[in-house]
Amino acid sequence: MGAVLACDRRRRLRPVALQDPEARELLPGLSEEERMASFHLVEPDRSMHSAGAALARLPDYLPGGSPLAGAAQRRPALIERAYGLVAGNRDCLGPLIPAPLKRRATSVIDSRA
Repeated sequence: MGAVLACDRRRRLRPVALQDPEARELLPGLSEEERMASFHLVEPDRSMHSAGAALARLPDYLPGGSPLAGAAQRRPALIERAYGLVAGNRDCLGPLIPAPLKRRATSVIDSRA
């Protein structure tokens, strides 16, 4: 499961499961396969970014994220490669994340969805 939006402490953003009907509304023009293939960020002006481009825009919405956003946006190819590396290996990386951390993240996401 991916998310259309991610949460931050200020609750400026919220997660939407890619399987949710709202995701189809937020991501018009994408096929189900395209929706499910990546992380997407839909901005207030309804512009949409996917994969590394979405990841590069995400820090703009996080407290103190502006410097990171600037760096990420200056290196789009690097961010895209890093996103692809992590996304392509999530089956191997997932087990490395401690179960309590996964439960906490799931709880926070569920409470803000």
